[in-house]
Amino acid sequence: MTKLSMTRILLAAGLAAGLGCGLGLAQDAGQDMKDAGHATKDAAVDTGHATKDAAKDTGHATKKVYHKTAHGTAVAADKTGDAAKDAGHDTKVAAKDTGHDTKVAAKDTAHGTKKVAKTTAHRTENAGDAVAGKPEEH
Repeated sequence: MTKLSMTRILLAAGLAAGLGCGLGLAQDAGQDMKDAGHATKDAAVDTGHATKDAAKDTGHATKKVYHKTAHGTAVAADKTGDAAKDAGHDTKVAAKDTGHDTKVAAKDTAHGTKKVAKTTAHRTENAGDAVAGKPEEH
Protein backbone atom coordinates (compact mmCIF):
# COMPACT_ATOMS: atom_id res chain seq x y z
CA MET A 1 0.00 0.00 0.00
CA THR A 2 1.07 3.38 -0.78
CA LYS A 3 1.42 6.14 1.60
CA LEU A 4 -1.49 7.96 0.01
CA SER A 5 -3.89 5.04 0.31
CA MET A 6 -2.87 4.50 3.89
CA THR A 7 -3.60 8.15 4.59
CA ARG A 8 -6.96 7.83 2.88
CA ILE A 9 -7.83 4.74 4.91
CA LEU A 10 -6.86 6.44 8.15
CA LEU A 11 -8.72 9.57 7.17
CA ALA A 12 -11.83 7.57 6.27
CA ALA A 13 -11.58 5.62 9.51
CA GLY A 14 -11.15 8.84 11.47
CA LEU A 15 -14.13 10.42 9.76
CA ALA A 16 -16.25 7.37 10.32
CA ALA A 17 -15.24 7.28 13.94
CA GLY A 18 -15.96 11.00 14.27
CA LEU A 19 -19.35 10.69 12.66
CA GLY A 20 -20.10 7.68 14.79
CA CYS A 21 -19.16 9.61 17.93
CA GLY A 22 -21.31 12.49 16.79
CA LEU A 23 -24.24 10.17 16.33
CA GLY A 24 -23.46 8.56 19.65
CA LEU A 25 -23.44 11.95 21.34
CA ALA A 26 -26.75 12.91 19.77
CA GLN A 27 -28.22 9.64 20.88
CA ASP A 28 -26.73 10.12 24.35
CA ALA A 29 -28.21 13.65 24.63
CA GLY A 30 -31.66 12.28 23.73
CA GLN A 31 -31.20 9.52 26.29
CA ASP A 32 -30.07 12.11 28.81
CA MET A 33 -33.25 14.10 28.20
CA LYS A 34 -35.31 10.93 28.57
CA ASP A 35 -33.45 10.04 31.77
CA ALA A 36 -33.97 13.59 33.08
CA GLY A 37 -37.69 13.27 32.41
CA HIS A 38 -37.80 9.98 34.33
CA ALA A 39 -35.78 11.51 37.19
CA THR A 40 -38.14 14.49 37.31
CA LYS A 41 -41.15 12.18 37.35
CA ASP A 42 -39.60 10.03 40.10
CA ALA A 43 -38.78 13.15 42.14
CA ALA A 44 -42.36 14.41 41.78
CA VAL A 45 -43.71 11.04 42.92
CA ASP A 46 -41.31 10.99 45.87
CA THR A 47 -42.33 14.55 46.79
CA GLY A 48 -45.99 13.55 46.60
CA HIS A 49 -45.39 10.56 48.87
CA ALA A 50 -43.39 12.68 51.32
CA THR A 51 -46.12 15.35 51.36
CA LYS A 52 -48.79 12.71 51.94
CA ASP A 53 -46.75 11.14 54.75
CA ALA A 54 -46.11 14.55 56.34
CA ALA A 55 -49.82 15.39 56.18
CA LYS A 56 -50.67 12.04 57.73
CA ASP A 57 -48.08 12.55 60.51
CA THR A 58 -49.35 16.09 61.14
CA GLY A 59 -52.92 14.84 61.36
CA HIS A 60 -51.89 12.12 63.79
CA ALA A 61 -49.91 14.57 65.92
CA THR A 62 -52.82 17.04 65.93
CA LYS A 63 -55.23 14.30 67.01
CA LYS A 64 -52.83 13.25 69.77
CA VAL A 65 -52.51 16.84 71.06
CA TYR A 66 -56.30 17.24 70.90
CA HIS A 67 -56.82 14.15 73.06
CA LYS A 68 -54.17 15.25 75.57
CA THR A 69 -55.75 18.72 75.77
CA ALA A 70 -59.23 17.26 76.20
CA HIS A 71 -57.99 14.93 78.96
CA GLY A 72 -56.14 17.79 80.70
CA THR A 73 -59.25 19.96 80.55
CA ALA A 74 -61.40 17.18 82.01
CA VAL A 75 -58.93 16.61 84.85
CA ALA A 76 -58.78 20.35 85.56
CA ALA A 77 -62.59 20.54 85.59
CA ASP A 78 -62.78 17.61 88.02
CA LYS A 79 -60.21 19.24 90.31
CA THR A 80 -62.06 22.55 90.14
CA GLY A 81 -65.31 20.77 91.01
CA ASP A 82 -63.63 19.01 93.93
CA ALA A 83 -62.14 22.29 95.14
CA ALA A 84 -65.54 23.98 94.95
CA LYS A 85 -67.10 21.07 96.83
CA ASP A 86 -64.39 21.30 99.51
CA ALA A 87 -64.83 25.08 99.72
CA GLY A 88 -68.58 24.62 100.15
CA HIS A 89 -68.02 22.05 102.90
CA ASP A 90 -65.44 24.26 104.60
CA THR A 91 -67.83 27.23 104.44
CA LYS A 92 -70.61 25.15 105.98
CA VAL A 93 -68.32 24.00 108.81
CA ALA A 94 -67.07 27.55 109.39
CA ALA A 95 -70.64 28.88 109.50
CA LYS A 96 -71.60 26.17 111.98
CA ASP A 97 -68.55 26.97 114.12
CA THR A 98 -69.30 30.70 113.92
CA GLY A 99 -72.89 30.09 114.96
CA HIS A 100 -71.77 27.98 117.91
CA ASP A 101 -69.12 30.52 118.92
CA THR A 102 -71.69 33.35 118.66
CA LYS A 103 -74.10 31.41 120.87
CA VAL A 104 -71.37 30.80 123.47
CA ALA A 105 -70.30 34.45 123.35
CA ALA A 106 -73.91 35.61 123.77
CA LYS A 107 -74.37 33.25 126.74
CA ASP A 108 -71.12 34.49 128.30
CA THR A 109 -72.16 38.11 127.70
CA ALA A 110 -75.57 37.48 129.25
CA HIS A 111 -73.99 35.82 132.27
CA GLY A 112 -71.51 38.70 132.65
CA THR A 113 -74.28 41.27 132.27
CA LYS A 114 -76.42 39.44 134.87
CA LYS A 115 -73.44 39.35 137.27
CA VAL A 116 -72.70 43.07 136.74
CA ALA A 117 -76.39 43.93 137.20
CA LYS A 118 -76.53 41.91 140.43
CA THR A 119 -73.35 43.60 141.70
CA THR A 120 -74.68 47.02 140.71
CA ALA A 121 -77.99 46.33 142.47
CA HIS A 122 -76.18 45.15 145.61
CA ARG A 123 -73.94 48.22 145.65
CA THR A 124 -76.89 50.50 145.00
CA GLU A 125 -78.71 48.90 147.95
CA ASN A 126 -75.63 49.35 150.13
CA ALA A 127 -75.32 52.95 148.98
CA GLY A 128 -78.97 53.52 149.82
CA ASP A 129 -78.47 51.95 153.28
CA ALA A 130 -75.41 54.13 153.83
CA VAL A 131 -77.50 57.20 153.00
CA ALA A 132 -80.26 55.95 155.33
CA GLY A 133 -77.74 55.27 158.10
CA LYS A 134 -77.86 51.49 158.17
CA PRO A 135 -74.58 49.66 158.86
CA GLU A 136 -72.87 47.87 155.99
CA GLU A 137 -72.81 44.09 155.82
CA HIS A 138 -69.66 42.38 154.78
